[in-house]
Amino acid sequence: MEWRKSYLDVVLVPASVMFSIAYHGWLWRKVRMQPRRTIIGVNAAGRRSWVLAIMKDNEKKNILAVQTIRNAIMSSSLMATISILLSSGLAAVISSTYSVKKPVSDAVYGAHGEVMVALKYATILLFFLFAFLCYSLSIRFVNQVNFLINATPSASEVGFPVTPEYVCDLLERGFLLNTIGSRLFYAALPLLLWIFGPVLVFLCSAVMIPVMYNLDILCEVKRGGGVGNKGEEYLNV
Repeated sequence: MEWRKSYLDVVLVPASVMFSIAYHGWLWRKVRMQPRRTIIGVNAAGRRSWVLAIMKDNEKKNILAVQTIRNAIMSSSLMATISILLSSGLAAVISSTYSVKKPVSDAVYGAHGEVMVALKYATILLFFLFAFLCYSLSIRFVNQVNFLINATPSASEVGFPVTPEYVCDLLERGFLLNTIGSRLFYAALPLLLWIFGPVLVFLCSAVMIPVMYNLDILCEVKRGGGVGNKGEEYLNV
């Protein structure tokens, strides 16, 4: 009769994951088609302009570049540390012989047998491990930018391979991996509630998607600036 108790797990948890996948698929298309309507697209354009400005006047702004990139590396390192610590804790719970599911098993809906509990912990563990992988790769690319952004060609060098466009591409790869790691981390947070039942997973995902939409999408607002003078500015909703 255990399989009858897993109806909610089979329906609500995959539905929550599919909602998140559908939203990020839509967001990816939005970034490709209308980048100025999204935070990701506007920030990417700003970072590209920043790299071009730094490399154009490198002698005066080299310290600013190193400090800014160091802060980006520190944030990725912090999230990577949190991800691997959570992964280690979940791995310890999975391998432990002590039963931790009994105190909450009678207070939640859905299945809570040994197979389902192992599936819950293994799924959450995979999300955090992939997030750690993305953060680690992000640190690798941004660390390369930390060296190359101060590499300027001398007058005797011909065909210098480190161009501003190349540095911009490296920086964007690093921040793209950081964004993917963050989204995996956010997706794993509702799955943590799966320990207490699939209903909480569905409710948390339903709340997170509108919140993420408000944080990801910029709304175009028109304001009159006088007679015959109208300006447009993008404000965060």
